[in-house]
Amino acid sequence: MMKRTVSILLTVCAAVACGTLSAQDAAGAGNQPALHIDVPTRLSKANVVVDMGHAVFGGDMPFALGDIKLLATDLHEWKANGQVVMIFHGDAAYMVLNDAAYDANRHATTGNRFKAALNELMAMGVQIELCGATASANHWGNGDLLTGVKVNVNAMVRITQLEQDGYTMIYQ
Repeated sequence: MMKRTVSILLTVCAAVACGTLSAQDAAGAGNQPALHIDVPTRLSKANVVVDMGHAVFGGDMPFALGDIKLLATDLHEWKANGQVVMIFHGDAAYMVLNDAAYDANRHATTGNRFKAALNELMAMGVQIELCGATASANHWGNGDLLTGVKVNVNAMVRITQLEQDGYTMIYQ
């Protein structure tokens, strides 16, 4: 009798909790809390180099791809002058491979799951580059890359060059 009472009580509590959560979700759906921007920032010029040497994920997608899409969108909306260059090297370099090379490198059969996001960034004007030293160490040629990806001598030299030319580096 006691087990049955406890079981019924737990079931009722779970149902009430689920109902409360569902009601909160329904009440909050589409209602964003008010957000006041205390430091409004708008750029008229931005030359940015993104050091993409590590694959840091938020779920199934690298944080950097979302961050750079946000940056490119803002710069476009503000009609800012400048350029965004993403330099892939190290353990993130495989992201710029075409489907066949990606599958061989990642032991997969899915094709490059980052291709659409990278193509979208390139369509937005972001220049995607691969470190030549990383490509060489992995035995990748230009034919192994997504269309539009450029190869530089090596990431460290290219990042140094762009910083000396006044680019702001973002490390991802």
